[in-house]
Amino acid sequence: MRFAALASITLCTALLLTACATPDRDARLQPGVSRGEDVIALYGTPTRIWPEADGGRTLEYATQPRGEHCYMVRLAPDGRLMGIEDGLSYANRARIVPGMTPEQVSRILGTERSRVFYKNSGEDVWDWTIKPDMTGYGMRFNVHFKDGVVLKASQSMVFPNRLFPFDD
Repeated sequence: MRFAALASITLCTALLLTACATPDRDARLQPGVSRGEDVIALYGTPTRIWPEADGGRTLEYATQPRGEHCYMVRLAPDGRLMGIEDGLSYANRARIVPGMTPEQVSRILGTERSRVFYKNSGEDVWDWTIKPDMTGYGMRFNVHFKDGVVLKASQSMVFPNRLFPFDD
């Protein structure tokens, strides 16, 4: 009886840990050993596949609109895993500078949460949900495009709506 209960608890724990695995923390994925097929078998079809100049490719796993990450899985020309990074990390957001094209931004940050065009300013603003800061409020990273290039980047807080708390 005790063995069955222990086995059941162990199985549930293993399933929960597997369900919470993300590409950047998954021990089953090893750079230089794992292949693109392994990543796809574990995480499904990528949001986009970016070809790389060296013949490799990057598999994009976006979690927008609700998630706070975009996993960029870099594969070598032979299909082996080279590395995984979060496109929405602070370091990658800091790489967004005026003059970049929308494609350059997408290759770094991944698929955006939304796009809004502001007629009066002529700006097309794309945003991504990012990790909250110390205040605990939701945060967005915004990239402002004008005339087809980045004008600036900004961040904004998302304040909860009392009537619709899960709708931001």
